[in-house]
Amino acid sequence: MSDEFFGDVDEGFVRDDPLVDWDTKFMRQALALAEQALEQDEVPVGAVVTHGRRVIGAGWNQREALQDPTAHAEMIAITQAAASLESWRLEECTLYVTLEPCPMCAGALVQSRIARVVYGARDPKAGAVDSLFRLLDDTRLNHRAEITGGVLAPECGGILSHFFQEKRKQGKK
Repeated sequence: MSDEFFGDVDEGFVRDDPLVDWDTKFMRQALALAEQALEQDEVPVGAVVTHGRRVIGAGWNQREALQDPTAHAEMIAITQAAASLESWRLEECTLYVTLEPCPMCAGALVQSRIARVVYGARDPKAGAVDSLFRLLDDTRLNHRAEITGGVLAPECGGILSHFFQEKRKQGKK
């Protein structure tokens, strides 16, 4: 993982500057990670975990490279964040991810006690935050997270659409 994704973002900005759109700024970092996944012929999803305004975890889908069905961008970013904080409790953290988390990742977010989830594109086939299920605000579970969806949705959805269009073309050859 490149060090460029970790640490303070734009150190020249005041941390609580109301003119900075932090959600967009961190989602752009997640999109850059999705591009890395695309370059590796992985489903292009990227994720970063922040603590305050500092990135403490980052990842992209690596299921093919690792031959691991759990190697989703969110899972990798959560693991790095927990290692960074030396705690499995990510209570003051935010996850930024380019695609609405699936049930596995949403479960990991509940288990990690992540405070907030910001996602780009909705996932009508597997989304477990808003689309199919609402696991992160289910009152029956022991933790709920604040949810913000649709950040840079056209860009986040576009990279996925392009990837799957290319895969379908390859399959027709």
